Amino acid sequence: MWLLSTLSFLFSVLITPFLTTLLCIVFLAAIGKSIGVRRLYVRILLMIFEYGRQNIESAQNKSKPEEDSDDEGYSESSNNTPVDEVDTNKHNGTHKNGYIPNSNPLISRDLILVPGPPTPAKKIEKVEENSPENEIALKEVFKDFDLSSVVDYIKVGVEAIIEDEVTSRFEAEELKNWNLLIRTNRHYEFISLKLTILWICGFFLRYFFLFPLRVLICCFGVCWLTMCTALVGYVPDGDLKQKVNRYISIMCFGILSNALSAVITYHNEENRPKSGICVANHTSPIDVLTLMCDNCYSLIGQSHGGFLGLLQRALARASPHIWFERSEVRDRHAVARKLKEHVSNPNNPPILIFPEGTCINNTSVMQFKKGSFEVESVIYPVAIKYDPRFGDAFWNSSRFSMLQYLYMMMTSWAIVCDVWYLPPMHRKEGESAIDFANRVKSVIAKQGGLVDLVWDGQLKRMKPKKEWRERQQEEFSKRLKSE
Repeated sequence: MWLLSTLSFLFSVLITPFLTTLLCIVFLAAIGKSIGVRRLYVRILLMIFEYGRQNIESAQNKSKPEEDSDDEGYSESSNNTPVDEVDTNKHNGTHKNGYIPNSNPLISRDLILVPGPPTPAKKIEKVEENSPENEIALKEVFKDFDLSSVVDYIKVGVEAIIEDEVTSRFEAEELKNWNLLIRTNRHYEFISLKLTILWICGFFLRYFFLFPLRVLICCFGVCWLTMCTALVGYVPDGDLKQKVNRYISIMCFGILSNALSAVITYHNEENRPKSGICVANHTSPIDVLTLMCDNCYSLIGQSHGGFLGLLQRALARASPHIWFERSEVRDRHAVARKLKEHVSNPNNPPILIFPEGTCINNTSVMQFKKGSFEVESVIYPVAIKYDPRFGDAFWNSSRFSMLQYLYMMMTSWAIVCDVWYLPPMHRKEGESAIDFANRVKSVIAKQGGLVDLVWDGQLKRMKPKKEWRERQQEEFSKRLKSE
């Protein structure tokens, strides 16, 4: 009885601000305006995070004297040689295994993991023929193979197992400072009383105010999108339908962006795609929402069920989209044909493609599939970079369902990202589709501050190709011949 009365009281108190906020969001999205509340909210969060960082550092500094006293005066010298020495001549200040100190915890290696060159044989001075020293010297000179010959390769293999370039791209990006979220917990919430109070207040704000409000906005936005796209579907094809579809699309996705407290900054808007093909790096399904808040696109991708499937069917009523099943090879040929047909019509909106084919954790750009670059069309590159301090936008589909992912996003602080529209690119004469794809990928990686990788993102679902293994074997055989 007491619980019901409490819930009834909270409902009567919160329903008015919830509905007022919802009406304001719909009105502002309809006229395409913003009053800057979300950006102010983000600036306040940054100040809170900075206060938390200072609080953590002060608490840790207080605990250091106690740890030093327990060590009975022993302290490690800063001149001790670290495990991974820095070779400034060969690696320009990076560790020998490719780790860059004081930066993101990423391993940067070449395609072929090549250990260091073999140690040259020691020069043996001349000794007497029948002396014991001569017998030892002969053993050292004529020794051509022992266990140490493979130690370098064992070391490289262990490094690849611990943290390789592929596996680390499908884990959440590590933060330098704690953002007061349990999912990035470093056991800092109880390090001091002030930080504990701050964390508890943030918990109640996210789960008892922002989360219900965001769910309400999301439900309204999906219903509004479904209804509007159904009505647009009855409009005859032509310029009027395209203009109405563009207005409805930007408005509806603007409403849905509020369900995540999204703060999106668009750069170089003069390069915004107008037709042809738009390609971007892929972090999560939110990438579509991020771009659709500023422009109208046709979409191409895998058919989904559930919540994503509902959105796909709603969008297909108003404009041409291409959905396919990855497991059906025939569908993929049909997709290529439909893609060519779509870009050949200049009246169609630009089609949005994520050539990586899978979600990456926004620290790098992996191999672009060549299919979309074989079409004779202008390519509009777009770089998307999320700020992980407010919420990790990466969707690890092997661990979380779509609903679990949305729950995590709606209980995060916000989704903050930058979008760069890059100048349109054309395929050069004599340039292969693979080279063109790599050229576009490198431009996106450079603008977004991402690591440019050659690996296929589908490695998280399949075994390495046979030719990749053979390339490693060839490298090992070359080393043996050189020795």
